[in-house]
Order: sequence, then C-alpha cells, then structure tokens
Amino acid sequence: MKLFNSIAAKLGKIESIFGLIIYVKPQLENLVQTPIPTKHGEFILHYYSNTIDDKEHVALVKGDVAGKENVPVRIHSECFTGDVLGSRRCDCGEQLDMALQMIDKAGFGVLIYLRQEGRGIGLLKKLQAYNLQDQGMDTVDANIHLGHLADEREYNIAALMLENLNIKSVELITNNPKKIAELKKLGINVAGRIPVESVAHDDNVGYLKTKAKKMAHMLFESKK
Repeated sequence: MKLFNSIAAKLGKIESIFGLIIYVKPQLENLVQTPIPTKHGEFILHYYSNTIDDKEHVALVKGDVAGKENVPVRIHSECFTGDVLGSRRCDCGEQLDMALQMIDKAGFGVLIYLRQEGRGIGLLKKLQAYNLQDQGMDTVDANIHLGHLADEREYNIAALMLENLNIKSVELITNNPKKIAELKKLGINVAGRIPVESVAHDDNVGYLKTKAKKMAHMLFESKK
C-alpha cells in the first residue's frame, strides 16, 4: 500500500476498476493569466490548477518564453517566514529576490512558485524544526527527528508547468544538484545552471553550511 500511495503521489491519480489498476495521466490547467507589476518590472502571473494536489501553484513569466531555449527558470518552494516575513534563519527570501532580478536583467524567464513549505513538510513542522534547531540540531537532523526526510519536495508539477509554457530548455537558477537531477528525470531539458548564492550572515551561516555538507548544495565554492 505504501508503494501504491508513493506512485500515486508522484505520477498522479491511480484508479482501481474491477481489480485492475489504471493510471490516469496528471492534468494541469492554466486558469488565469494577469499582469503583475513588481519592483523588478512587469510579469504575467499564471495560476494553475492540477489533479495531483489541491494547492495553488503559480508561475511569474517575463517576456516571450514559448518555444525558447536556455530560458532562465527559478523553481522556488514556498517559504512563508523567509519570503513574506524576511526571516534571516534561511536564504529563501534573498534567493527569491535575486532570481527575479536575474530574470528581469535577462529580459525573459520564469519563476515557478510551488506551495511546498518547509522543504515539503509544511509550516507547522517547519516551525517545530526551528525549535529543535535552537536546541542544537541542524536543519536536516530536525526534519528527521520529526519523522520526515531531509527534503520531501517534488517537482512533477513544475515540470508540467514548464511543459504548459512550451519551454524547450532551461537555465536553472539553483544551488541544488538534486533539483537539477529530478527535473531531468521528469524530462526537462536542463541546459545549464545559474548560481543564486546570497551573502551568509550570523543568523543563517549554520543552515547554509548544513545544506552544503549534508545536501550537497553548491555553496561556498568560491572560498574553497
């Protein structure tokens, strides 16, 4: 049953009819597109519905990306504390801002905003993990202590969104090699990587060092 649920979560809806397991291809629909003026220029916000989860995933698109290659793309997972409150415990808010700057400078690109807070464990568990970190655990050990994986994010919806936007290949704005590998497995042509490294400070340097050491994020490489 666990295997069945895992496949369903990753590939979409699986139905059983008369004892037969039938795979139903995940569906994604681009419901609304509207202009959003920002400090980084104007973007078109695309609102998506899907048959995989009931979350509101969106994409900020600048310029004409349909049929284009080497499109700068940031796949950013929701971080309420960093993106909205400006928390200094992580680098998420800085990465979001830097990615939008990069896309604006390039003149075209996409920022996909996935609703998978706390590397997929949700806001409540993330806040509980913060308390464990304050007691001496790092960000990976805290997640595991709470019964989760170090990183539970998935990128199948992001891949469907890129397919919907008809992007031929991407320059992925990321420090995370796992994200690149996962997208390639999902059929996305990742032509290259654009680093997005913010300046570490006292409040997040331990967090960043853990991501580099335990999760292989490409950080602090210029200092080696």
